[in-house]
Amino acid sequence: MPANPTIYDVSRLSGVSTATVSRAFSEPDKVRESTRRKVYEAAEVLNYYPNAIARAMARQRTDKIAYLICKKGATILDEFYAGICDGIMQKANRSDYQLLVSTAEDWRTSGATAQSKQIEGVILGGNAPADLISELQSQNVAVVMVNNQLPGLDLPCVVSDEQGSVEKILDHLTGRGHRHIGMVVGRFNPYIVGARYTSFLNGMQNRKLPVRKSDVEMCDANIESATQAAMRLLEQEDRPTAILGANDMIAAGIIKAARRLGLRLPEDLAVVGFDDASVCTMIEPELTSIHINCRKMGELCVEHLKALLDGGEDIPRITVVPTELVIRRSS
Repeated sequence: MPANPTIYDVSRLSGVSTATVSRAFSEPDKVRESTRRKVYEAAEVLNYYPNAIARAMARQRTDKIAYLICKKGATILDEFYAGICDGIMQKANRSDYQLLVSTAEDWRTSGATAQSKQIEGVILGGNAPADLISELQSQNVAVVMVNNQLPGLDLPCVVSDEQGSVEKILDHLTGRGHRHIGMVVGRFNPYIVGARYTSFLNGMQNRKLPVRKSDVEMCDANIESATQAAMRLLEQEDRPTAILGANDMIAAGIIKAARRLGLRLPEDLAVVGFDDASVCTMIEPELTSIHINCRKMGELCVEHLKALLDGGEDIPRITVVPTELVIRRSS
């Protein structure tokens, strides 16, 4: 038994040519089943694994993919998109893909292109610029989007269940007696903000609960702006008894405003956030939030990208990942 088996050892043991061994791994559909079985059995006996680089060369593919985080001012350590990255890395490693991770801003600042990096497929996370998508498509690069949808683009998109998430929140709050519910909406990913806000309005309407114009406030994507927006809601004479923050950072700003006004949580005000970020257990009371399975979203992105690169045609254009409401003491 050779210590470091090669394709030649597999060829001898299986009784087929090295070209057939290579094809059995790189293009198995072009090799007869009986021959494939011989090759795979020989490989298993020898504990042989085809070299990923050699296999890519034989297929005239680089097997290089990229994950670009499209969020203004983001780094690759951004908590939400890092969770997606974890799933992408896990799946890419099991698929023998080489993965490049960057923000879209750094990618463009460096002058990188998919061609210069020999990238065959790209996963775009978040608010991807239309011109970046066009640039990639013009270079015949496979593209998958995550945490975003853009109308008019025929691209596979992996998103969390925004409508179902809001339904879970409203069921939870109304189940605890709340009828006057407000929302603080942040200026960040337009798709996410729009989906959550629209789902909130529809959910309230379906429950025959009114939403006044004064029950919804907009804020910038920072905690101080969220705090000021929440102050405007809570200083009303007829203020909401529960408020939904469009993400956990905004929800933390709502809690900050409630503390400034001397309100008790959840006795005087219930607060719920989105994303189940680490801040949820760092504040007091701990924040009720929607948990999004970021790792699953990342894994699905790689599956869809692989299918595109392999010439698949039955790839779903929208894949919705279920969420879970994690109930804590803020509500």
